[in-house]
Amino acid sequence: MPTTNDALVNTTWLAEHLADASVVVLDASFKLPGAAPTAAQDYTERHIPGARFFDIDAIADHATALPHMLPSATQFASAAREYGISNDTMVVVYDAPGLMSAGRAWWMFRMFGHGKVAILDGGLRRWLAEGRPVTADVPTPAPGSFTARAPLASVRASAQVLATLSNRTAQVVDARSAARFMAVEKEARPGLRSGHMPGSFNVPFNLMSDPQTGLMRSPEALASAFREAGVDLGRPVIASCGSGVTACALAFGLHLLGKSDVAVYDGSWAEWGQPGSLPVEP
Repeated sequence: MPTTNDALVNTTWLAEHLADASVVVLDASFKLPGAAPTAAQDYTERHIPGARFFDIDAIADHATALPHMLPSATQFASAAREYGISNDTMVVVYDAPGLMSAGRAWWMFRMFGHGKVAILDGGLRRWLAEGRPVTADVPTPAPGSFTARAPLASVRASAQVLATLSNRTAQVVDARSAARFMAVEKEARPGLRSGHMPGSFNVPFNLMSDPQTGLMRSPEALASAFREAGVDLGRPVIASCGSGVTACALAFGLHLLGKSDVAVYDGSWAEWGQPGSLPVEP
């Protein structure tokens, strides 16, 4: 089983374990609304052999208008079983660019009590660069027996984040681009205000990986990215982003640094940026 913090596997390891019945691979690629082709369409064209498509928008709480919010334990367990996952299954998650949305699936499994989950270093991008096989065949796995526990307390709502900005018990770290954080670039979702939460820090999620290879940066480089943004790695962090997806990339990077006091603001800017009284500054 993987040994790098039990959270990161390389392509060689995965290639050697693709035929393992105890390993399930999930393609958790995601694109913003309106992008074409969609991530699901990309998956049907090519994916790592045996991989199932983890649909972040489908495995979500549909009782809210906010996008892909954390589902109930019952809903998540049902989806995991359909993928052929049981509680003793080693789950390996990847996305197309390397680390964009894979962190969201990794985080969700951990929220529901499944620690045997890792991200493929470099994702599909690295897999293809090495000439490894892909397929268009969609697997039909036998159902698993996964059971989920109630979500961990590592998820935050807007009221909790608002209180944190006031009492400074944790640092809010925003994974959006610097242009969006500074209101230079408008939000992709219509109707949202531009800017950031007062007192928050900006660590764009793409700083977690090498832009040339998609591979995770070294622990030293990861730590430097946070420290250069003003983040104190000795204090708790709440990760935020556009809609709760790339915030999980920050959570993953911090996990590799051994940091456990990290929560994710699930609503992120899709909620905070709506017209209203939640404070925003450019």
